[in-house]
Amino acid sequence: MKGPYHKFTDLELSESLRKGDSRAYSEIYNRYHAALYIHAFKRLQDREECRDIVQEIFTALWQKHGEITFSSTLSGYLYMSVRNRIFDLLARKYLKQEYVVSIQRFAEEGQVTTDHMVRQHQLSAIIEQELAGLPARTREIFEMSRKGFLSHKEIAIVLNISEQTVKTTVNNALRVLRVRLGKIFLLFF
Repeated sequence: MKGPYHKFTDLELSESLRKGDSRAYSEIYNRYHAALYIHAFKRLQDREECRDIVQEIFTALWQKHGEITFSSTLSGYLYMSVRNRIFDLLARKYLKQEYVVSIQRFAEEGQVTTDHMVRQHQLSAIIEQELAGLPARTREIFEMSRKGFLSHKEIAIVLNISEQTVKTTVNNALRVLRVRLGKIFLLFF
């Protein structure tokens, strides 16, 4: 025989749950677990994953019963929780799949390239593209400074210009690149 909890509204159950009422929690579970499972199954088509998601939601609901505030309704909160867990699961699956693909590609191609080296190469390509957009003389001075490791004085002697012109040109190039590349540029240089 059912107790009075089956007659409670979601709002009444939510308030009782916040106070730690385990019978209110049981009623919420009985009222929503099947619907949440079906909702998850429509998106995932995997029984085990759906069971896990619903179980995780109800476990978290009980563990955090005193802290939870429902911004909308109890049902809205539960369905939003399912949706968020599905998104998290799909994101993890996608990352795992991408990781597996990259490992397979690495194994097939026999490359000895680390992730760090790949990122550094991509960053270098982006910077080179931005450097190519600078005026020829500015690019030449900047590359002599940053790639050739020449001092402002050495560049001035090689190009037969003033040291102040070199300094101003390098500073202007840095300013333009900072604007175009933002934080990426600061990390590289």
